[in-house]
Amino acid sequence: MTYSRFWRGVPTRRRPACGLLLILPYLVMLSAVKIAYAEILPPLKIVAFGTSLTAHGGWQAGLEAKLAACLQRPVRVDSVAKSGETSAWALTQLDRVVAEEPDIILIELYANDATVHRFVSLAQSRRNIGEILDQLHRRLPRARIILMAMNPFSGLRGLIRPFVGSYISAHQAEAQKRGLEFVDHRPGWERLNPDELAAAIPDGAHPRPDVAARIIVPELAGHIAGRDCGE
Repeated sequence: MTYSRFWRGVPTRRRPACGLLLILPYLVMLSAVKIAYAEILPPLKIVAFGTSLTAHGGWQAGLEAKLAACLQRPVRVDSVAKSGETSAWALTQLDRVVAEEPDIILIELYANDATVHRFVSLAQSRRNIGEILDQLHRRLPRARIILMAMNPFSGLRGLIRPFVGSYISAHQAEAQKRGLEFVDHRPGWERLNPDELAAAIPDGAHPRPDVAARIIVPELAGHIAGRDCGE
């Protein structure tokens, strides 16, 4: 049936409304199919692997919600993280990460390596993160591995990490050497003025969860699911 024959006998002024009525059931059906498909998809599994910046970060729930909305599928973010620990501790936790069978692994493990009183040299930190990346890639070959640089440090927390930038650069270099991903959240924090930054990170190391989520979630979501998801 041609388009002209289909509309024959229907007054011109009524044709758009009739057309809408004809396609409306199909739009409803497509919407229902999309919802049903999203419901049967397995959750996207993410493991956040790191220090107190992850253990008490508060940004995980926001990332779940943002990605679920963008990807139209369930998302679950679990953490393997402990306050005060270093990359040496992380090497002992790889079985826990692997057991989760994640699709994506987010890693931040430089912050405590960089403290002067934990005696993890820059060279040792680099070797540790290299071994972590190699083992995870070997044992979870399909997982996306994303290293992260988190928030700045200030006050005493900054003084005990005089070369933290070098540790970040070393971990980034190990990721790049293996063709892995790296997300730097520091520019987001640098957009805050000094007063805002002091209020956002009152102890000089651990951001307030609401501010951490506001800065970290869009950057991560955009990196994982595409720039539109980060907006």
